[in-house]
This record gives sequence, structure tokens and C-alpha cells, in this order.
Amino acid sequence: MNQALALEIMLSGESVLLTGPAGAGKTYVLNQFIKLAKHDGKHVSVTATTGLAATHLGGTTIHAWAGIGVNDFVPNGFAEHIAKGRREIIEKTDVLVIDEISMLHDYRLDMVDEVCRLVRKEPDLPFGGIQVIMSGDFFQLPPINRGDSRAGSFVVNSNVWQELDPVICYLEEQHRQDDEQLLEILNAIRAGDVRRRHAEVLLARTEVYPDDLEQLTELHTVNIDVDAMNEAKLRQLEGDEVSYEQSTSGSENYVETLQRSVLAPKVLKLKLGALVMAVKNSTERKYVNGSVGTVVAFEPATDYPIVAFQNGKEVLMTPDTWELRDGDKKRASITQIPLRLAWAITVHKSQGMTLDAARIDLRKAFVEGMGYVALSRVKNVNNLYLSGINQMALRVSEEAQFIDGHLREKAAQAAKRFAHLAQQATKRKAAPPKPSAAKTGWADKIAKMREVYPNAYRPWEPQHDTDLKQYFTQGETVQQLSKRLGRHEGSIKMRLQKHFGEDVVA
Repeated sequence: MNQALALEIMLSGESVLLTGPAGAGKTYVLNQFIKLAKHDGKHVSVTATTGLAATHLGGTTIHAWAGIGVNDFVPNGFAEHIAKGRREIIEKTDVLVIDEISMLHDYRLDMVDEVCRLVRKEPDLPFGGIQVIMSGDFFQLPPINRGDSRAGSFVVNSNVWQELDPVICYLEEQHRQDDEQLLEILNAIRAGDVRRRHAEVLLARTEVYPDDLEQLTELHTVNIDVDAMNEAKLRQLEGDEVSYEQSTSGSENYVETLQRSVLAPKVLKLKLGALVMAVKNSTERKYVNGSVGTVVAFEPATDYPIVAFQNGKEVLMTPDTWELRDGDKKRASITQIPLRLAWAITVHKSQGMTLDAARIDLRKAFVEGMGYVALSRVKNVNNLYLSGINQMALRVSEEAQFIDGHLREKAAQAAKRFAHLAQQATKRKAAPPKPSAAKTGWADKIAKMREVYPNAYRPWEPQHDTDLKQYFTQGETVQQLSKRLGRHEGSIKMRLQKHFGEDVVA
């Protein structure tokens, strides 16, 4: 199934499993759907099984959204004791998105279903009548069973899965790999049919060394201290260090939750020549989450880094914002330059990324699917360098293979059943895009803004914060504070929320 038809099926109101191999464009389609559904006035709750995956979509974890936390069962009297804000979010939700569904246990999906039915008082409807969009690939990281909690398996074994009977949208197109040889290897791993020729190609990549090892990201399967490795590499570079401190809004507990999932550090330290990685997609498509490049300069007016990415583009990197959203409500935000040092990263944190090239150590792969996730990050085999590889790295779950065959059959049936929507997809694709405003340089924008707000995009010094809190508690309005401190009203509001909580200003 192609992306356009999958999108139309979701927009038609059907509950869906959006699946397909790594690089098929699941996250792209999901983002398109979320944007269009919200444009149509629907209340969309965006969640994922991990905080890291949730930040890619600007949402929260499914456990937090449903209020189930780490519980293994829905407690008695749950609906009577649920917080008012949580109840309102669940009641208002028209569409529930759950990304990285492969990592969610079957019993937890049943728990989310039970919560929705109880809170919405619709005991006979799956998820209380909410349209559910699940996305993920069962060949990637599976649900983890721990000795001290209830054991479970993939969500297809849940009770609500059978009742919901979601439409299967299996994306077949490939939008990451541009190399038939690597694609053949990845497909062989998915099929559990790795032949000698596939192994020989991978083993050969252990004997090839890049021209410049210092400009290559290393992926590690175990959580060695990659931060320490990155910092050591930074110290080896000559020149002055430039630091960028993040700004936040929202109450402390929500900010801490979001912080655990944002790959950009609290304090980003850079030097000329530093190897860096983009940790967000560029809205102007100048780079993607995982693009690697080198800091080649710092913009004089702002000190923001200029990065020469390996895709050939040179980009001035400006602050971007991650949000923790709970239904339609924003709980917290973090604003930072969307970069991290890129000499080393874990396989887990690389999920969802596209890397131009990488050196990968698969000698300690310890779970099925881990090797597949790591190898599928790169675009072609010639940009893949292996430190080593073990047998586990070439394995995927046998249950995932069985599930995959069934999903493919269901997707083929769905493609025929919804073939009439292909015409709508063609119309949507042909619709002319809205004209965009003329682009101007970032330095020009800042200069113009500082004509009105002299301190726009300047660091908040301790004395500035002291003045802000003093005059606010004395009763000055946001408009008055903006004029006094020479900053945009939006900046004043964000800073007040940082100090006094999200609800301090409307």
C-alpha cells in the first residue's frame, strides 16, 4: 500500500495499524494525518510507548495519557478517582495515536481500552468509541518482560485487537535506503532467511575503514557512556567552547519528563570542527532527524552554529522547541538548538533516525530486532562500517514473522476494499500548496525584532530574572514587563511559566 492511500483510510475515520519496514515513511504519514485531522477540528491525542518516540510527534506516553502509569491492572474504582484533567482529555479525544506499538504489551492495550470505556461511559465500544491509529513495526524492538511485573506479548494478542479489528495499512515503498544490496539484506533478516551471501557482505564491512573515522557516528548496542566519549572528543578540539542553555516552560515534573526524551542536551557545548547530529526534522527540509555534519562557523550576530551537513547543505542552526502535549493541553516545552554531539550514540536512541553513514558495533547485540534497527539506519551498504557482529544481530522474532505474514494478507484485502479512496488521494496530492512567505535571513529577522525588543534572543542573565519576578509580583502586566525588559511578550510569558508554573498567565 502506498502512503497516499493509507492517509486517506485514516482520514476516513477507520481505526488503523500503520506498519511496514524501517524507512517506509510511517512517521511521515502519521505527522500528515495528525496535521490534517486537527485542521478538520478533531481532538487528537498523540502518544507513543516511549517518551523518546513521543517527542518525535510532540505527544506524551500512552501510559501517562491513560493514567495507568506502571500498573499491570486497572485498579478498582479507577473511573471514580481519576483526576479531573485526565478525565476531560480522555472524554474529549476523537483520535488516539499510539506510535512504536511493537513495544506495547497486549495487556496494556487492553488496559487503555478499559480506561477509555470506563471514563467515556461507553462499555460496548472499543476504546469508548475513539478512533485509534497505531503505528510501528513488529520486527523492531519488542515489548520487554521483566521478572517483577506481568508478562505479555505483542498487541495483536490483546482482547481489544480482535474486537477493534483495525484496518492494516502496510507501507511497501522505501524512502530511506537507496541500495538494493542493503535492502536485500534487511528483507532477508525480516524473513529469517539470512544466507551466506548476506553474511559475507556484512562481514566484509568489518574490514573496511572510513577515510575519516573522526567524522563518523558510532552506534553502540550497550549503554556505554556515550556522553563521556563525546565530551572527550570535544576536548581534543582546539579553539573556544560555545555553550547554549535550554529554556523551558511548564511545571518542574512535566519538564523533567520531557527532558528524559529530548536528545538535545540541557547545555549544548560546541567548538569549531565538532561532529554534530540534528535531533529534529527541519521544517524546511534542510536536514532530518539523524543528519550528521560538522560545525564550520558561528553566526556573528547570534553565535548560533553553522553546520555543514554531509548531505551538502550548510545550515544556520537556530533554536527549536519540543513540547509535551496531553491531548490538546501543553504541559511543558523545551527550547534548544536541535543538535547533539555525534561521535557516539546508542542504537535505542537512533530509532527513527536516518544516518548518512555510521560505524556500528553489533558484537554485543542482546535482543532480537536490535541488529535490524541499527543496520536500517543507513542508506546504503557502502556507508556502513561494522566493528563486529554476532548471531543475535541477525535475528528477529519468529512471532513477528508470523504476525507479518498475516498483516500482509489483511493489508492486501484493505487495499481492494478502500480502492475507491485512491481518487481522493490523487485530488489531495494535486491541490496547490499554500504560498509561503518570502524567506529572509535569520540575522535580518533578529535585527528587525530588536528594533522593537532590544533584548530579543539574548540570554536571560540572573539579574533579568530577578527583575522579572520582582515586577511581576508587584502587579505589572505582561505588556508592561515586555516594555520594561525589552523582550517579546511571548518570551515574557514563557519565562514567567518557567518560574511560576504553566497556569500563571493565560
